[in-house]
Amino acid sequence: MEINIGIIAIIVLAIAILAILASGYVKASPNKAYIISGIKREPKVLIGRAGIKIPFLEKKDELILKQISIDIKTNGYIPTKDFIGVDIDAVAKVRVLTQRDVTVNAKGEVVAGADANKRITTEMANAAMKNFLNMNEDQIRDALTDSLQGNMREIIGTQCLKELCNDRKTFGDEVQAKAQKDMNALGIWIESCNIQKIEDENNLITALGQDNMSQIQKDASVAKAQADRDVAIARAQAQKDANDAQVIAETEIAQKQTELAIKKAELKKESDIKKAEADAAYKIQEEEQRKTVEITTANANLARQEKELELKEREVSIKEKALEAEVKKTAEANKYAAQQKADAEQYERQKRAEAELFEIQRQAEAEKAKSEAERFAKEQAAEAVKAAGLAEAEAAGILKKAEAMKQYGDAARQQMELDTLKVYFEQLPKIAEAVAKGYMNVDSIKMFGGDSSKLAGDIMTTVTQVTDGIKESTGLDINEMLAKGFAKETKSEETGSTANADYHEVKPE
Repeated sequence: MEINIGIIAIIVLAIAILAILASGYVKASPNKAYIISGIKREPKVLIGRAGIKIPFLEKKDELILKQISIDIKTNGYIPTKDFIGVDIDAVAKVRVLTQRDVTVNAKGEVVAGADANKRITTEMANAAMKNFLNMNEDQIRDALTDSLQGNMREIIGTQCLKELCNDRKTFGDEVQAKAQKDMNALGIWIESCNIQKIEDENNLITALGQDNMSQIQKDASVAKAQADRDVAIARAQAQKDANDAQVIAETEIAQKQTELAIKKAELKKESDIKKAEADAAYKIQEEEQRKTVEITTANANLARQEKELELKEREVSIKEKALEAEVKKTAEANKYAAQQKADAEQYERQKRAEAELFEIQRQAEAEKAKSEAERFAKEQAAEAVKAAGLAEAEAAGILKKAEAMKQYGDAARQQMELDTLKVYFEQLPKIAEAVAKGYMNVDSIKMFGGDSSKLAGDIMTTVTQVTDGIKESTGLDINEMLAKGFAKETKSEETGSTANADYHEVKPE
């Protein structure tokens, strides 16, 4: 158990030591310098590399190494050597010096670098670490601005306005050289100093520009005139050279054309000879070919004429046969057409006769049916009138009975109306039967020249005549009696007792 505790303690101690050592690990970027100091030895500078800082015994400081831009302004008009107030803006690029900038020879002596003006010493590097340690860019910029502006104002007083405007680089170099002396003591190196803007109080720079512009325009006009002259001379010389070259070229062309004409004549002579020989041979050959063609053509014409004659004979034979066939076909067609026409005319006459006969028979039957219907209607009307007469006689009897019963008052009148309705309803079926009886033995009735509803109207007219006859003879309106309906108590003739009669409510259909 004690051994385990000891091992654990060792492990914990080791971890603690490693953690302390890890906390002391530092690594500097190329644009920064870490200065580690504390133990009695020279400060250790780390630039772009790593190192160890002993915790609790050493401290780490930072120094910015990257280039810093500083605006240098006069902040007002500063008089030049020729007493003209100017306001100048410039930009200086500076950086902090380190031991890396110090050049040491084999003997350990500090020597100048490749640039004779760049004499950086160990003291300058040490001064930078003392003056700008742990400062940020803005703090470094603020510390250097006043010194740079003062040096620029001093240089302005040694320069003329025209020199400032014409040679800004020289002015910037002088400001840089003047200010570098002060910067050496601070451990700062000025990389460059550029003039951005120059202005004067009275716009004299603009006036100088106009003067220069006039001079430039004058020089330009002179230069243009000289250039035009040179151009005219060069153009004339060029035209002369071109003319000489043209004459030489045309001479050579003429010579070549003469040689060409001679060569063409020689070639044409040889060509004509060859052509004459070829023409003669061609004519001989052409004559032979002509004879052969004529013989062949004559034979061909003869064969063609024989063939045409044979074809004409065949055409005549074909036309004769076609004509015979056409005449025969036409005759047969005409015959068939005449036959069809005759048959059609006969059929039309037959149908017309049958239609006329049918119409005559139909009219005869209609007249016969009409006569029979009229006769039958008259007979039925007579029967109906007869029945109506019986009804009227009976109604008249009832009327007399009613007159005899007037002394009994309304009761007797009501009894009379009941009796009248009783007789009417007893005789009405007989009247309708008598009217309709004549139609029972008729198979069909054909109506001509009128509406078929007339027959039913005649039957209803007969019934209406009976009703009207009763009204005229007795004064009793059957239709009115049917419309209003009533119920009465009648006295029994046989027993003499009073009995309730049946209640009748008659509604017209």
